[in-house]
Amino acid sequence: MAKVTRDDVARLAGTSTAVVSYVINNGPRPVAPATRERVLAAIKELGYRPDRVAQAMASRRTDLIGMIVPDARQPFFGEMAHAVEQAAAERGKMVLVGNSDYRGEREVHYLRAFLGMRVSGLILVAQGPSERAAAEIDAWDARVVLLHERPESIDDVAVVTDDVGGAQLATRHLLEHGHPYVACLGGTEDTPSVGDPVADHVEGWRRAMREAGRPIEGRLFKAPYNRYDAYRLALGLLSGPDRPPAVFCATDDQAIGVLRAARELRIDVPDGLAVAGFDDVKEAGLTDPPLTTVSSDRPAMARAAVDLVLDDGLRVVGARRDGVYGRVRQFPSALIVRRSCGCA
Repeated sequence: MAKVTRDDVARLAGTSTAVVSYVINNGPRPVAPATRERVLAAIKELGYRPDRVAQAMASRRTDLIGMIVPDARQPFFGEMAHAVEQAAAERGKMVLVGNSDYRGEREVHYLRAFLGMRVSGLILVAQGPSERAAAEIDAWDARVVLLHERPESIDDVAVVTDDVGGAQLATRHLLEHGHPYVACLGGTEDTPSVGDPVADHVEGWRRAMREAGRPIEGRLFKAPYNRYDAYRLALGLLSGPDRPPAVFCATDDQAIGVLRAARELRIDVPDGLAVAGFDDVKEAGLTDPPLTTVSSDRPAMARAAVDLVLDDGLRVVGARRDGVYGRVRQFPSALIVRRSCGCA
């Protein structure tokens, strides 16, 4: 059976192939309603399917957005990727997701793969200062938006939340319950990079503790971001002689691990230990007790990132020579109070 072409659709609709293209692509020129209906009826009758590969070759762009995350198995990144996918669908785009596994070489691998596919744009949840990633981005003619994290070495448009302010809110709230101090589970790095959300969460905790006149020495603990390793670390921390009265965790996944360790050690939360996290993943409302945490507007951030990466006004990577440097769009954080902090 011969393949149906755009010429066939044009002949049946009694119009030009250019008009058929305008209908299929929703532009760039307007089409009269009656003509549009004839074209759509011809497409349906003939069973025409546009050749997206040919379109991509002609335009040097696909209907795809690439997205690189550290680990989609972690609830925060999984929920963020889902929000980006929904926002992209509203713009008629699909999303390809790659996991860097917190490894620079994997991040570069996906950068090359996605940019080589001529994606319409790339949304990058980067991890730390990656000179190789920055060099790779500069080598391609592509739109790149940083989401959630803004590494100092990559100078592109970024969509972030108020990480420092949100952490201050959570730590102040725990202190307002009368605890003499609040311990903090931070990240794993000795010298975290500028623009790293976990480092900003730790900075927010520091500021709140200093504002309250509480010392921070010996009260910051390095911890992996996932709940499983955080659980193992918390078993040792909570069973020791200097068990903290309250803990602020840089991620909800860490906090979920702390809650599990407290249950296993038969420590009552919140009477024996108050806990707060950051991210407000969906599971935070289902823990026992429900987790007090800091929320960011992920759907709004995802829409902003997709709009920016598809916006013709967004500078093309490689234009730093023109003196146009990274712009940051920051969304506010909000404290979500539940029972793990001691509130009814």
